Amino acid sequence: MAQPRILIIEDERGLTQSLTWYFNKEGFEVTVSNDGLEGLRKAQTTLPDVVLLDLNLPGMNGLDVCRELRAGERTRDMPIIMITAKTEETDQVVGYSLGADDYVGKPFTNKILLHKVKALLRRAQGQGEPGDVTDYSGVKIDRIRHRVTYGDEALDLTPTEFRLLECLVRQPGRAFSRKQLMEAAIGDNSIVLERTIDVHIKTLRQKLTKAGGSADLIETVRSIGYRFREDKVEVK
Repeated sequence: MAQPRILIIEDERGLTQSLTWYFNKEGFEVTVSNDGLEGLRKAQTTLPDVVLLDLNLPGMNGLDVCRELRAGERTRDMPIIMITAKTEETDQVVGYSLGADDYVGKPFTNKILLHKVKALLRRAQGQGEPGDVTDYSGVKIDRIRHRVTYGDEALDLTPTEFRLLECLVRQPGRAFSRKQLMEAAIGDNSIVLERTIDVHIKTLRQKLTKAGGSADLIETVRSIGYRFREDKVEVK
């Protein structure tokens, strides 16, 4: 089995040295960049399996790097973990809205970060058997190809949006709390805010509408969270 490849875009050299040593020890092939623009170019050319991305970087800040990666044809599904000293709500919400898959605030333990990285790699590799396709009234989810379509239109979803939509449509009519959706889409060890789920839901509704669907396919359940509208769904 090939070594998983990890790109660390971080300007704290002491931290990058520590992470390089640790992930090498855990069997990863590690590439490092101390500059945002340089890191973006490395991600675009080397296509790593996962990116650890600091928020405050010289050259280009982490949010802009994340935005560029999500806009690229070859990098849009690349797993991204934001690493930053900032813990304010707005940073997390903006990071997730741009497509970051997970978020870890400094200081953190290498063991927790490794857990997050491995979880994202498992998800990126796809879970399920060949032909594992779910079709709900025009919303088709292919877990092997990591592809979602509505009618004839492909939905350009981030990995987190994909997992969130899959969680909802597999049990139409069931109301999920924001905490349950965070665990399904982001992971139970992630330090995130419930508001980030609201951001993802808003984006999913926009993408479904753009593809010709209805925004109320995903319904807000007051005081609970969200559900996929059962009366809008036909299981094939």
